[in-house]
Amino acid sequence: MASIAAVLIILTVAAAPAVNGVQYIVGGSSKWSQSTNYDAWSAAQKFTVGDTLLFQYDGSHKVDEVNEADYNSCSFANPIQSHDDGNTSIALTKAGPMYFVCPVSSHCANGMKLKITVTASTSGPTGSPPPPSGSTTPNTPPTTPSNTVSPPPPPPSSGSPSIVCNMNMLGLTALLAPLLAAFMG
Repeated sequence: MASIAAVLIILTVAAAPAVNGVQYIVGGSSKWSQSTNYDAWSAAQKFTVGDTLLFQYDGSHKVDEVNEADYNSCSFANPIQSHDDGNTSIALTKAGPMYFVCPVSSHCANGMKLKITVTASTSGPTGSPPPPSGSTTPNTPPTTPSNTVSPPPPPPSSGSPSIVCNMNMLGLTALLAPLLAAFMG
């Protein structure tokens, strides 16, 4: 009986990290380089709060997070964040636009810049969808309407983005928790 409980505990703990998002390797198989069309790449993704961007690049590049004006003008004088480690992970923690450029030489002017729009999570604790855009509820101020997009196609077979969240494990956790409680109690 104790060994069954131990196995259930191990399985439950192993399934616990199932609430993470998706990790996107910026640029897919081309990574953060001058050979990628970042407008086309980002248009094929759906970035959500909880996801992560992974910039992978060699020593001839860097990553600066900038504001919209600096993105549009390829100005690097006032970066929000600067990175040059070759393997930069950026957590997407809030909804809204984010802007990234390579501040090396003319790389940004030649297209090595990325604009993304991060959306809020679409389901709450009960799994219900958010209210329609522009609608209000009592005692809640109106929100700015957002663009509604259809779900993205499945990820390409190249493995980019890689799935960090495994919903099957989340279901396993929900299934095993009552069994564990029954054996323990």
